[in-house]
Amino acid sequence: MSTSKTPRAKLYPISANDYLSISELKKLQLEKMQSIVNHAYANVPFYKEKWEQASFHPDHIASLEDIQNIPFIMKTDLRDNYPFGLFAVPMKDIVRLHASSGTTGKPTVVAYTKKDIQVWAQVMARTFASCGLGPDDIIQNAYGYGLFTGGLGAHYGSEELGATVIPVSGGNTDRQIMFLKDFGSTGLCCTPSYFTFIIERAKELGFDLHELPIRVGIFGAEPWTEEMRKHMEKKSGIKAYDIYGLSEIIGPGVASECEAQSGLHIFEDHFYPEIIDPETGKILPDGERGELVLTTLSKSANPMIRYRTRDITTLKKYACSCGRTIRQITRITSRSDDMLIIRGVNVFPSQIESALLRVPDITPHYQIVLFEKEGLDNIEVNVEATPEVFNNNLDGMQTLQAETVHSIYTTLGIRVKVNLVAPNTIARSEGKAQRLIDQRNK
Repeated sequence: MSTSKTPRAKLYPISANDYLSISELKKLQLEKMQSIVNHAYANVPFYKEKWEQASFHPDHIASLEDIQNIPFIMKTDLRDNYPFGLFAVPMKDIVRLHASSGTTGKPTVVAYTKKDIQVWAQVMARTFASCGLGPDDIIQNAYGYGLFTGGLGAHYGSEELGATVIPVSGGNTDRQIMFLKDFGSTGLCCTPSYFTFIIERAKELGFDLHELPIRVGIFGAEPWTEEMRKHMEKKSGIKAYDIYGLSEIIGPGVASECEAQSGLHIFEDHFYPEIIDPETGKILPDGERGELVLTTLSKSANPMIRYRTRDITTLKKYACSCGRTIRQITRITSRSDDMLIIRGVNVFPSQIESALLRVPDITPHYQIVLFEKEGLDNIEVNVEATPEVFNNNLDGMQTLQAETVHSIYTTLGIRVKVNLVAPNTIARSEGKAQRLIDQRNK
């Protein structure tokens, strides 16, 4: 079996909608927006009541800009209407239910009609195609199957693409590595934190991922940074692609990087994006950073109209070199609700990851500990040094610690205590990594 990681020949476009002219795309979006707003108004009492209180009626949508007259909805609205209060079709038309874990309250429940599932499969196939995968590929799907949308979304997309899918699900890392070798997997879907663990474990088992057929990683379900991409690509020889989705909208498949790796294309024929100021709710122009708001243009079972994602990003102004005309968002590395204020400075966990991975001999395994001191929030960072440095001498460790503290200081503007811990001290994750440990009194 060949182990060449040479990219495949460019695939034919899997969807012409990725390449529509701006006028064609806007015409399609308006038609679908008018349809879905009418559908939601007629079939979801929550929407009808909320919109009437805001003096809005579906007839008011004469242009895409008129969407700003519709009130926002948020995750709390899904929880307040638990379990089925936002469904827009009878249960006999629903073929699938998914739900969040509900770690901060009741789970959010989302539904799919048969047509919704078909749309989901299609946008995931477009995701894989944009990352250079095609019918000849073997895609190992290490996202979890079950109520979490990641596993089944990637599975259906792989089959829609015509690729061979291995539904291995998450966990059992040694078996994952065996399949990468024995089955000749060319693509792998999982969280980025889990792939860093696969890299580490493969080395322990004597496997060099550079020598295996795997050439593409499809990573999502948690924020990750450009520094993490560089680390994963250097250690494995693959190209690492960022994908974006959320269960409230459809699951994975809302947006994806292409082979240019310069931003994530939103599949705008199905998801209408806006960027707002998270404080005022005002719509911001393309190129300005703010909170992403999404409207589902195709989802029948439970349409989401102006859903505030809390994810912070930018709609890019300029066209992508890949030729797709659907717009891109910049990598999402923070949320409006995960910002920490430390000694008067706004801090996002992703900033700390970037600072850590710029330091040689620091691994991507870390945790941020949040605690209270003298009535104020404080943080310290536990991070693993590489075995070579940790087992070396005290002077080397002190130098590495000082370099790490300095890197964080130049990124955040504040000094943070850094604890260098032994290799394999921080728990590995087979799904979403627990990066933040909150020890504050609540």
